Amino acid sequence: MKMVPLEKQSKAARRKYYSNQRGSWNGVNPVTRVEVNRKAYNRKRDRKVIPE
Repeated sequence: MKMVPLEKQSKAARRKYYSNQRGSWNGVNPVTRVEVNRKAYNRKRDRKVIPE
């Protein structure tokens, strides 16, 4: 079997290769795993601190 460089392969073949290289998150959504930036302005947090 001949080895063809990725640059010379078709777009569909490159997509298939890269999709096989990527791992699985096993049902975990990475977007929900982002930590909240405590230094950033948060309107809801400020409203809770000052109960006037």
